[in-house]
Amino acid sequence: MKFTRIFVLFAAIVSVAAPVISQTTADPDTQAIERLISDYARSVSLADTTLAERLWQTTDSVTFIHPLGHERGWPAIKKNVYEDLMGALFSVRDLKIERPSIHVSGNSGWSEFYWTFNATLKENGSPVVTRGRETQIYQRENGQWRIVHVHYSAMPEARTGP
Repeated sequence: MKFTRIFVLFAAIVSVAAPVISQTTADPDTQAIERLISDYARSVSLADTTLAERLWQTTDSVTFIHPLGHERGWPAIKKNVYEDLMGALFSVRDLKIERPSIHVSGNSGWSEFYWTFNATLKENGSPVVTRGRETQIYQRENGQWRIVHVHYSAMPEARTGP
């Protein structure tokens, strides 16, 4: 009985400590984008604009489409998504990436994945859980992959009729 509890505790710790993305491949560009997606999830979970700035191309041409708006340019993404939405609205954030599919073509790349976002509202401590899907577009800049576009949406509602 004691061994079972220790095993369950160990399994829980390992599952929490596991990397966000479990697929592996020999392609260095795909691996670099896998790390970028993992760091992106961490930047959102921490509302960390310093980390995010290392992941995004910081020009006026980057965009972020989300259910509450359409941000254009790094300054708008930093303020409206990271600071005002993630940082000001939630006291706790945890973005988990699921089933990423990564594609590379020369100096461009894109990914699509599903996500689960667990958070706590600052205002009243209420828990929030949302699920959705996301597409990200990347560009290689000075040998480093950078995010140039994100488009995410909630999961579609289940159909009830024909």
